[in-house]
Amino acid sequence: MHLSWLGQTAVKLQTKYQDEDVTVIIDGYKPTAGEFPRSFSPTIALFSNGETDAATLSQNPFVLSTLGEIELKEVMVTTWPAENTIIFKINAEGLAIVHLGRLTKKPTTEDLEKLGHVDIVLLPVGGGQNYLNAEDAAAIVTTLEPRIVIPIAYNCDTDPTAQPLGEFIKELGLKPDVTDKKIIIKKKDLPQEETKLMILEKS
Repeated sequence: MHLSWLGQTAVKLQTKYQDEDVTVIIDGYKPTAGEFPRSFSPTIALFSNGETDAATLSQNPFVLSTLGEIELKEVMVTTWPAENTIIFKINAEGLAIVHLGRLTKKPTTEDLEKLGHVDIVLLPVGGGQNYLNAEDAAAIVTTLEPRIVIPIAYNCDTDPTAQPLGEFIKELGLKPDVTDKKIIIKKKDLPQEETKLMILEKS
């Protein structure tokens, strides 16, 4: 599983189905500033806040922008409602990946527990009116107990008003294990006893 962060809550996941590349783009919204792909050609496109301001999509992907679930080429996507956004859980290659959309405040522990087992969580940590603040983001990690934490939606060229990443790292209390523009994760390499913090630089 290849993961990269494109800015804001936009994430690209790449996996394999037989000999075919399968690409999932989450929240491919056009930003008002900064560098961002002009278009995408994903297999699956997911939108946590509807399709308004969506980037151009080619190759006729399967689009999910409402509550529901799909299974396509051994990628299973399920959804949960949250305040003003949709939470996605993606199961592929034996990995359970949760993307918290444009979540702005911590759901109840009961609601978070409905997500079940989580290997990797992608959570928006930029604070303000658009994203989780550092304290709520860290509390979600404590509740979900994922193997890997990947923060997104922090300060970058397409999101200059978002908070820098340092506050979340301090609140979480974990030293980053990896910092790169693309992270490759295999199920067999998941940490078993601890939670790892991996930092995706905007690509």
